[in-house]
Amino acid sequence: MSIRWSLVIPVKTLVAAKTRLAAATGPHRTRLAVAVASDTVAAALSCPPVARVIVVTADPAAAGPLAALGADVVPDPDRGLNTALRTGAAHAVRVAPGDAVGALQADLPALRPTELAVALEAAAEFDQAFVPDALDVGTTFYGVRPGRPFAPRFGGESRAKHLAGGAKELGVPGIDSVRRDVDTPDDLRAAIALGLGRHTAAVVADLWPDAGVTAPPRPPA
Repeated sequence: MSIRWSLVIPVKTLVAAKTRLAAATGPHRTRLAVAVASDTVAAALSCPPVARVIVVTADPAAAGPLAALGADVVPDPDRGLNTALRTGAAHAVRVAPGDAVGALQADLPALRPTELAVALEAAAEFDQAFVPDALDVGTTFYGVRPGRPFAPRFGGESRAKHLAGGAKELGVPGIDSVRRDVDTPDDLRAAIALGLGRHTAAVVADLWPDAGVTAPPRPPA
């Protein structure tokens, strides 16, 4: 029997989100942040092993759209990213104690359900595992098997922190969209090349209409 997953996705207060994209996005920055989170949540909910997505946020401007997509939204206690993740994980365990629990970054606008499923299948083989970001510095996913302690170590050079904490690094090929988080304009360009979800693609089309920068058609899930 395959393992089912509860995925916890933390979403910052939008005034603090995507600050490194501010110069490129101007007044569209908060709209972009909501769009990116929406595509991340939508892709996760479309992934067969994912039973539920729990969004942890203190921002009603993000909570509304993400709940409308089908996410279970819980309040962020506003004591840092890892505390937010543990809050979401505790909720997940109360709702479904027999499911695995994962933390997924909210800034994966090119995320494909099939690639996430590959990562989750690999993670299910270990008590705790993680996926490094495209730069091999940070982390985009951390997960534990059912009943195992949930100990996320996001922030800064989190790849090294998760390794030091005994988590298995998943060097799975073909999961580029799971590793491509977006913090800078270069990251966004790389995500465009992979194929954006519809929410982010709409914002990108508005951002650079004169340059003709639009997202290419997204490959089938």
